[in-house]
Amino acid sequence: MPESAFDSKTFLATLTGAPGVYRMLAADGAVLYVGKAKNLKKRVSSYFQKTGHSPRIALMLQQVAGMETTATRSEAEALILENTLIKRLKPKYNILFRDDKSYAYIGLSGSPFPRLFYHRGAFEKKSHYFGPFPSSLAVRESIQLIQKTFLLRTCEEAVFAHRSRPCMLYQIQRCKAPCVGLVSVEAYAADVRLAELFLKGKHSEVIENLTRQMEEAAAALRFEQAAALRDQIRALQAVLHRQYVSSTKDADVDIVVAVVERGELCVNLAMVRGGLHLGDRAHFPQMDGEAGAEEGLVAFLEQHYVEHAAPPRLILDPWPLDDLPEILPGSAPRNEMERAWLDMARNNAQLALTARRQNRTRASGRLEALRVALDLPELPRRIECFDISHTMGEGTVASCVVCVDGAMKKSDYRRFNIEGITPGDDYAAMRQALTRRYEKVGAGETASPDLVLIDGGKGQHGVAREVFAELGLSNLASIGVAKGEARKPGLETLFVHGRAEPLELVMDNAGFHLIQEIRDEAHRFAIVGHRARRAKLRGRSALEDVAGIGPTRRRNLLAQFGGLDGVKAATVEDLCRVPGISRALAETIHKQLH
Repeated sequence: MPESAFDSKTFLATLTGAPGVYRMLAADGAVLYVGKAKNLKKRVSSYFQKTGHSPRIALMLQQVAGMETTATRSEAEALILENTLIKRLKPKYNILFRDDKSYAYIGLSGSPFPRLFYHRGAFEKKSHYFGPFPSSLAVRESIQLIQKTFLLRTCEEAVFAHRSRPCMLYQIQRCKAPCVGLVSVEAYAADVRLAELFLKGKHSEVIENLTRQMEEAAAALRFEQAAALRDQIRALQAVLHRQYVSSTKDADVDIVVAVVERGELCVNLAMVRGGLHLGDRAHFPQMDGEAGAEEGLVAFLEQHYVEHAAPPRLILDPWPLDDLPEILPGSAPRNEMERAWLDMARNNAQLALTARRQNRTRASGRLEALRVALDLPELPRRIECFDISHTMGEGTVASCVVCVDGAMKKSDYRRFNIEGITPGDDYAAMRQALTRRYEKVGAGETASPDLVLIDGGKGQHGVAREVFAELGLSNLASIGVAKGEARKPGLETLFVHGRAEPLELVMDNAGFHLIQEIRDEAHRFAIVGHRARRAKLRGRSALEDVAGIGPTRRRNLLAQFGGLDGVKAATVEDLCRVPGISRALAETIHKQLH
């Protein structure tokens, strides 16, 4: 649609100078772009009264048929609203960075003896969280250091509640065994406070506190305690000395760099907390067309720091930025150390772009090798693979994993809980899974894959072909992947639809490697699902089927006896001692479990 289809002059005359969010709409009402502005009138006017837009923005403006705006009370509110709309609407011309909830954190539980743990996902109200960290490695290294230095427990609550003697971590001096009362609540809380200070980056304060304790212990002739404190201090100082390099300040800084190479954008985020360089993470956006480094950097900052608190300083490149929200503390590097951090972040962004291109080239090569080996007319860009997992027919689960353009796409993975079949009948399980997956494909409601892999031999593949025929999908390309002799990897036989004889590719064939990788992922995903289902079925326990036993009573029983086996071993008199369990109910429970 030509740009003249939208009367921008009339629309601009109605705009306010307040902060807010604007939405550009196509003729069919689809949202093309969402943006925020400190001054709506000035920002929107810049699109229609200035020239020199990037090709992506120029193409977008040609399609604008209408606009909507929402005024807010502040730029901060506009930033939050913009981020919400972008993530919900996924406009075609926005630079969309994945809503990454997978950053790792260190957690301390809210119990009297707090547990130190690795965490991803939603927060619990009673626990305290420190982070985010750019990688799981950074979290695990920090946990190991804290555990070694402050001897905090890492065991699960259920394990902690039922210990009768110290575990191995106490023996190797990684825990003070609060589970069996070898440390008081007050002494443990003091260690927790020091760990929290360390996680907040107040390393000097921690070392000063430990030094004072060491001197007090030595003065009181408690030389063994003083030696232990000395070792704590040395361990901390060794790590800090290695990490600081030439920095001596407890700085909290994020270094964010945007680099564009060959039309591809990468934004690299490096984190420094308390002077410690924790590592970095490369981010690649989803977008139509190309974007410049400055535009990509602003988009990342606006989306990332709505989800995660910004540190006191952001070192940014490119800098300065015209559209940086005022609430974000951006700046250029101020000293040699910060320039070194910036150079490292920029170099890692370039390395990430190079690695991404190489992976695409490798993936493309493997797809081409597979196409040639199977004599397919086109590259199999979307491959789906199915596997069945159960234990003697119990808890049967089918997995479907997806490979798109040579890379696994976990967001498209699916599991199917198999019901209503003879236990152990893999053919029936495969039939049910394939039918449930491809009914919508046969009805034209979802896209069809280019190739289907079936983890199984000729019989399993035959079932798949029957299902495809029943659903009107006989044109689907498919392969049965039969395990080799003694299930040895590399000796698999391929039953290819349309070929009379089985196919055995040489082990160094790149296409064969791709099949193995996808098949192994399907196997892993099926086993994880099966184990979870089996545990749920077994853990469901007969308790859940006992009339009068709800969640509270069930929890009391399991806590009292340390699990279902303990409940089963209890007598009627033992059961009566549990709060809320009458004798009649105890007899019912005992009868149900035996």
